[in-house]
Amino acid sequence: MTTPRETWWQALFNRRMLICVFTGFSSGLPLYLLINLLPAWLRTEGVDLKTIGFFALIQLPYTWKFLWSPLLDRYALPLLGRRRGFMLLTQLVLLATIPIFGVLHPQVDIWAVVALSTLVAFFSASQDIVLDAYRREILPDPELGLGTSIHVNAYRISSLVPGALALILADRAPWSTVYLVTALFMLPGIAMTLVVNEPALVEGRPRTLREAVVEPFHEFLARNGWREAMLVLLFIFLYKLGDSMATALATPFYLDMGFSKTDIGVIAKNAGLWASVVGGLLGGLWMVKIGINRALWLFGVVQVVSILGFAWLAYVNQPDRMLLAVVIGVEALGVGLGTAAFTAYIARATDPRYTATQYALFTSLAAVPRTVINASTGWIVEQMGWLDFYLLCTLLALPGMALLLRVAPWNGDRITSLAENRDRTGAPESRIRLDFAQRTEDKPGVVTQTRA
Repeated sequence: MTTPRETWWQALFNRRMLICVFTGFSSGLPLYLLINLLPAWLRTEGVDLKTIGFFALIQLPYTWKFLWSPLLDRYALPLLGRRRGFMLLTQLVLLATIPIFGVLHPQVDIWAVVALSTLVAFFSASQDIVLDAYRREILPDPELGLGTSIHVNAYRISSLVPGALALILADRAPWSTVYLVTALFMLPGIAMTLVVNEPALVEGRPRTLREAVVEPFHEFLARNGWREAMLVLLFIFLYKLGDSMATALATPFYLDMGFSKTDIGVIAKNAGLWASVVGGLLGGLWMVKIGINRALWLFGVVQVVSILGFAWLAYVNQPDRMLLAVVIGVEALGVGLGTAAFTAYIARATDPRYTATQYALFTSLAAVPRTVINASTGWIVEQMGWLDFYLLCTLLALPGMALLLRVAPWNGDRITSLAENRDRTGAPESRIRLDFAQRTEDKPGVVTQTRA
């Protein structure tokens, strides 16, 4: 566990941080395959754009994954334990199913492609549930920020496999080889699952399916009361709303500003990815020193200001490549910083007994703006124009910042994890005691981190 005397170098280079690299890469690979490689394959095979657009619906399992997450909290497979067993199962299924794309022909097997895509999305979302839970359970609270940041950045870097390597390979090899090579990049995650330790079991974990379904929500609502619970959920919904809307139509915006596709590919994609990675790593290291609450404030300000860069680009309304690079770089830096702090906050808000369910619920809620509200951005731009649209996005980012006064005050944590409550009092707060009689309330368990 990180101590006050531990340097940033020691905090960055330990086994838990290495595990976060593998969890992030394994989590991101199948998602980017679905949103980057699959549309490119369908288009080159002559599938029309309307049908390709329909494939956006295959991302729904990522939004609704909290519905089956209680099963992963309640049950354990016979081998490897509750977390590692499901990690291995989902990773093996993804390894086996991804190459099947390469033997299908979209023009004649389009419904088979739809079914296979849905299956990959389901097991990818399920892998996310258990990887998020595992990461939360092995990371001590002082390392949540850095570990989450490393996970998020490895997640983004994984996009280079289906979004770059696979596309380059597709010009030189058949699609069957492309999908096979892409699937083989699941092997590092499988190797990680086989060699790491299972997190120590937490007393009070669900013993029945009813408890696994009901208690995560009951605990969250009872922890700080209905009002505070609703504020936390509202904050999770709003904190990334403005930023998410601002980037929803980024490519059409660049085109309307007069930039060529080459400009967008070279400047926007490369500058954005690596600035985001740098921002995430810096954010994780800073959180070791300043804590999650202050990071939410500071990084949130950068996130809001970065949206104004788009407004400035719309105001200039000229294809200035240098300005585009600066705007994209600053925005991506803000995204990297803000996402690192926001994801760490979500991890801290979970109870170790119900990590999978609560984490899935929070991340599903955070995905709603991306999957639902962003659908209206095209209509808004048509009504307002690009400049007013980005000013609106800036305004929509402010309510989430204002909620920090309640959910993450600068000098203290209003919403704390169960582990933090135990650290301060020696026992869980009375207000989060559970109603089920079979719980051993008189013997609260101590959350023990895995030997990493």
